[in-house]
Amino acid sequence: MATSDLVTVARAHAQAEADGDLATVLATLEDDPVYELQPVGVVLRGTGVARRYYDHFFTAFQPLIADYTLRGEWANDDGLLQEYTIWTTTGPDGGRERHEVIGILTFGGAKLSGERLYASERLYRMMFGPVYEEAVAAVNTPPR
Repeated sequence: MATSDLVTVARAHAQAEADGDLATVLATLEDDPVYELQPVGVVLRGTGVARRYYDHFFTAFQPLIADYTLRGEWANDDGLLQEYTIWTTTGPDGGRERHEVIGILTFGGAKLSGERLYASERLYRMMFGPVYEEAVAAVNTPPR
């Protein structure tokens, strides 16, 4: 599949995340997606994990998002990188808390092979919830 077609899939995935559309999010993923969480150095793998992650993301994390901004986007043959600032209502006394995140939607053959994320452990624990505890050290996973 051409890089431009995979960029279209990646953008559809990102829009489906914003819209809370679980079916479309999962439809954009290849079998056995891999989520690399950097700089903490852990990995989550598999369709079941992805489904549980997005269930938590949509029901528990997304309601905490007060606002977000796409700061930039870059694409190459390996994936689509998106840089975001996210504000959640998790600050002291219910105030806003700012989070920076870089997400690389990695390309497989015809869909996304997963994501490589760069964010704080605090944000990961909010985003992934109980699924975060299933993560394993990245050194046990061969690079893609």
